[in-house]
Amino acid sequence: MSDMAQTEKQKMLSQQWFNPRDPELGSARARAKKLCRELNDCTPEAFKASQKIASQLFGKVQGCYIEPDFYCDYGFNIELGPRFYANHHCVMLDAAPIRIGADVMLGPAVQLYTVTHPLDAALRQSGIEQAKPIIIGNRVWIGGGAIVLPGVEIGDDAVIAAGSIVTKNVAAATMVRGNPARPVRSLHNLPPLPTQLD
Repeated sequence: MSDMAQTEKQKMLSQQWFNPRDPELGSARARAKKLCRELNDCTPEAFKASQKIASQLFGKVQGCYIEPDFYCDYGFNIELGPRFYANHHCVMLDAAPIRIGADVMLGPAVQLYTVTHPLDAALRQSGIEQAKPIIIGNRVWIGGGAIVLPGVEIGDDAVIAAGSIVTKNVAAATMVRGNPARPVRSLHNLPPLPTQLD
């Protein structure tokens, strides 16, 4: 299919430059914003209702607990594994897929950005964007205020320290910290937890 024949949504999904002002994409974002509002309005007691809204919002979800307020661009590009948890004020800009494994925890104000803009100012003024996927493995913990940038993959059992800006892939069972985030320790062979608290 030639570039001329593709819709802006098709360009977005194939990681080409696309125009987010396209009416089809605008409608998709409006739908996601409506569902985000409904999800954010759910009380903790309305767990079943929140799961129904989440199943409408996300491309794939297998049980989640998301504290308000949560925001995303499209929703259909987000896949959440079992027992996903996000603390307050998380943002996922999902013009490209965001795939998250099982037992992942996000601290407050974690932000996942798949979208980037042209460095050239004239092109940037045109409004075009490009998006690259974010892939997060199983049992990952991302600390509060961390930002994950486009195209990053985070391996199983990794830990992202609070406030980090993740610009590169993170190996499995590794803790990273800082801006830009760098490995600070391996999480292999950690000492066992005490069997009881003193």
